[in-house]
Amino acid sequence: MSLTQQQLLDYLDSDDNQYGLDSIATHGFLTATVVGNSSLDWLSAMFEGQQASVPAEVKEALQVWQNELNSQLKNEQPIELPFAGSLTNDAESDTEEETIDFSPESDVSAWAVGFVDAMFATEEDSWFNDEDTEDDVAMLTLPMMVLSGIDEDDETLQELRGDEELLVQMVNQIEGNLTELFLLFHTDD
Repeated sequence: MSLTQQQLLDYLDSDDNQYGLDSIATHGFLTATVVGNSSLDWLSAMFEGQQASVPAEVKEALQVWQNELNSQLKNEQPIELPFAGSLTNDAESDTEEETIDFSPESDVSAWAVGFVDAMFATEEDSWFNDEDTEDDVAMLTLPMMVLSGIDEDDETLQELRGDEELLVQMVNQIEGNLTELFLLFHTDD
């Protein structure tokens, strides 16, 4: 029996999902496996080596989801993020301002944590091992690194996290950065 997308999301957000990420972080994780330079055994990494205890229909639905994300990018469609996309913190804006939660419990942070977890799931498969692209990769993944809250001891990242206007700009850059990362890793130019 195949799971619907909603059934998969419900499973990921339930207590039955003992080893995996929640649905928002899973989206970030799967996105990273699609855009990045990875031969990662992503199911093992995502479920902390416990993928054998995950129901087959869940693993199948995750594979379908990953394939859908990949197809979107191959068809030159941006990946729709599971949190508010075009955000503003401009008090002078004519539109109603949307409050953005950048706390560690927020959807933005959860998504970024999932993305970064996939990026660094293995040392052998680094996103940064090509000298020609490592600076581009660093710049394009900076929003995810900052928003994830990892490396709490890094003073530079902490300073960036303290600038809410900059965080809004970073959130707004993610969609385009994902497309650029995909092209960087999956085209010959």
